[in-house]
Amino acid sequence: MRFIPLLIILTISSCFGLYILSSVTEFEKRHFEFVSLVYLTFLGMILFTPLSFDGTAVYMMQAGFGRVNLHQLNILELGFFENIVLTIPLGFLIKKYFNNLSIASTAFFGFFIGGAIETTQYVLSHIFLINRTSDINDVIANALGIVIGDILMVVYSYLSHRSVVESK
Repeated sequence: MRFIPLLIILTISSCFGLYILSSVTEFEKRHFEFVSLVYLTFLGMILFTPLSFDGTAVYMMQAGFGRVNLHQLNILELGFFENIVLTIPLGFLIKKYFNNLSIASTAFFGFFIGGAIETTQYVLSHIFLINRTSDINDVIANALGIVIGDILMVVYSYLSHRSVVESK
């Protein structure tokens, strides 16, 4: 029962992988789509299954309901920075597919995504006993990671466009 979310994630990822294989013919686009799919699959597995990663190893969490932290801010802990790094690629993807979003809109979207992740973890912890902690620090870190990814994508786009213009 605890691995139903993992089975759902892997099934959805497999379906998208087959879709990419059958419909995307351009090599660079296919490569980008597969790398994005692997990242999103990994992100889903880390966030919504009893598998956990502590920086050096993957391990199985014990069955449980998890905890909720809505008031204690710990932004100087390693886990806070790990969550930022974990969501920077998500900021890249959001900017790639929604390139007209402003940084302020992306920040709002980042807080929404962070809140949705933590709410989903809370619900899944109670249904499937995946023992995930819902934490306000994670919401803030996820939003920061998404905004940093957005900014880095803007800088990358500017620099790549500038180098193309200079080479002409």
